[in-house]
Amino acid sequence: MSTITVRPVKTKSDTRDFIKFLWKVYDGDPQWVPPLLMDRRKLMDKMKNPFYRHAEAEFYIAERNGGMVGRIAGIVNHNHNREHGDKVGFFGFFECINDQTVANNLFDAAKNFLKSQGMDTMRGPASPSVNDEIGLLIEGFQYSPVILMPYNPPYYANLVEGYGFKKAMDLFSYKLSQQTVYSEKIVRANDIVKRRHNLIFRSLEMKRFDEEVGRIKEIFNRAWQKNWGAVQMTEEEIEALAADLKPLVVPDLVIFAESKGKTVGFALSMPDINFALKYNRKGWLLPGLFHILTKKKKIDTARVIVLGVLPEYLNTGAAGALFYETAARAKVLGYNYGEAGWVLENNVLMNRAAAAMNGELYKKYRLYDLPI
Repeated sequence: MSTITVRPVKTKSDTRDFIKFLWKVYDGDPQWVPPLLMDRRKLMDKMKNPFYRHAEAEFYIAERNGGMVGRIAGIVNHNHNREHGDKVGFFGFFECINDQTVANNLFDAAKNFLKSQGMDTMRGPASPSVNDEIGLLIEGFQYSPVILMPYNPPYYANLVEGYGFKKAMDLFSYKLSQQTVYSEKIVRANDIVKRRHNLIFRSLEMKRFDEEVGRIKEIFNRAWQKNWGAVQMTEEEIEALAADLKPLVVPDLVIFAESKGKTVGFALSMPDINFALKYNRKGWLLPGLFHILTKKKKIDTARVIVLGVLPEYLNTGAAGALFYETAARAKVLGYNYGEAGWVLENNVLMNRAAAAMNGELYKKYRLYDLPI
């Protein structure tokens, strides 16, 4: 019987193998979108990624007979534990061949690391945090992932549950169509909410980009602070994310909701560049950038990445009006479809808003917990 060994990532060569293992798992999968290699390296880089200023992580590779058969990371997000008053550690970056023994060895490695850090629960997948790619796809495998959303083979759920993990929370993604989102009821409700609360909407101003990012940070950290599992993003994290997304920003899809001169919410949507990156099978920046530029006009889907309002506006209908405004602007810009996600399964208001706009719940992701 062959022996499985699990060892930590230590060298640049290990990091390269860790990233390139994706191609072993997914090559030939028609729905998979190869990531840009440089983005994966940046996500793991403990010196350059500001997430690791308040987190610990250990990355592991599983090998058998000299070949790589899996990978995982154990992650301790100290800001999460301070915010929620718990001792939850995370597993992330999980990829594995369809072999329960290999998966068990990987989960053992992550679990042992988390226990050494004083954690009593292992949750995941989070790669590396709630503000990055999170959740295991459990429904919707027939669809390709949109920008910044995870994707995995169907058998991963069996491997995770086979180790003993139990459901912690599901995340929903809704598919929206310009042909079905509008109705007289929605239009009338939108007009009433706007008049009642003196709501106006404006686009992000690129000339004041840094100032606008600061405004987004303030709203984001207040609007999501009560959500299950939410963790405030640090100044550095938001600045790094903004710098990464800036070249892809469509100003009319970054919308601020204002009432009487006060910013009360915002929505961030992005064109689904995965449509273009799907053709970039090797993951290199070039020809990845070429595909993005040449296929940009053919992208007909936008993802609503973030949409929220301040707590005092939660029950005013402002979030629904912001949702409607996003759809209307996307239509003018030529986007026929949208994905709104992810949304926590217990976020009643946002799930209700998606349903009101005839959103189709077409993908589900799951977070799992395991006492350790």
